[in-house]
This record gives sequence, C-alpha cells and structure tokens, in this order.
Amino acid sequence: MPSALWIVDAAITHLINSFSGQNGMLDAAMTLISNIGVPLAVLAVAGQWWTGIDRSRTRHMLLSTGLAFVLGLGINQLVLLFVQRSRPYVEGVTQLLMAPSADPSFPSDHATAAFAIAFTFLAYRGRGRWVFVFAAMLISISRIYIGTHYVSDIAGGALTALAAVLVVKLLFQQTNLLSRVVTKIL
Repeated sequence: MPSALWIVDAAITHLINSFSGQNGMLDAAMTLISNIGVPLAVLAVAGQWWTGIDRSRTRHMLLSTGLAFVLGLGINQLVLLFVQRSRPYVEGVTQLLMAPSADPSFPSDHATAAFAIAFTFLAYRGRGRWVFVFAAMLISISRIYIGTHYVSDIAGGALTALAAVLVVKLLFQQTNLLSRVVTKIL
C-alpha cells in the first residue's frame, strides 16, 4: 500500500502533468526547455568569464558553480546506488511527451544541475542570480510537465544541489591556489 507521502507526491505530479497534451505550443515549449534549459544555463554561466568589474571574484564564483554542478551530479550517482525509483510514466502517474529514459527517477539530474547554478549565484550574489533561480524552477517544472519526474525527484535534486553548493562554498575559498591560478587564465 502506498504511503501518504507517495500519494500526495503522485497527485501533485499528476496535476502538473495533466496540462500536457492540451496545447501543442506549450508542449513544444516545455519539451524544449527540458531539453536545452541546462545547456543554455551552462553557456550563460561560461559567458560571464570575461565580464564583471571584479574579475577575480566573478571567476571564483564561476569556478564554484562548476564545482557545485559536478559535485551535485556526483552525489546523485551515489544516491542512485541505493534508490532505484521508477519514472512516473512507468507507474501510470504521468503521460510522457518525449522518449523514455532508462535511468531511475530520483533525484532529478536536471534539477540538480539547474539549482546548483542558481544556488551558487545566490550564495555569491552573482549577476543574473534571479534569472538563474527562475530558470531552475522553469526547467524543473518542465521535467514534471513532460512526465519524466515526480515533484519529489525535483525536490531531491534541489537538495542535492544545495548540499553541493554548501560544501563548495565551505571548502573552495577564493584564496585557494587552484582558484588563484585558474581565475587568471584568459
């Protein structure tokens, strides 16, 4: 018998996904956001390497963003060793708008990646931080909308991202030799 939490998670997931298939333009937009949202966010981060008044600080933030991104996705791989959650379309909770994935559902790599960027920019008060927060939320909602994730998969990805950002912020200081050397490149 499913737990009360699973029932609520599935109900909210189904509610968000129930809007899919109703409007072709919205379906196409959400599928596009789901597919290219993270790569566009990465490009937006990388594009800031040559901008900013305080280049050393900006570049340190960008390096921290990359480290949090990679660490968050690494943590997800560890979680997947212990949690093998089926995708919501497999369980009949959602209708799928794209090709099925062979990977387990929890946690969402897309949410982890997008929120690692957003949370790092928030932590460092980076330029465009609220745009990255909005983008992370939109990418995450798109993953539910197209039927590939439960709401809790997104929450798990956001928590993984937050943990990764906190670890990087704590351990990777601007005075770190790696940061000092790499921020001077180009």
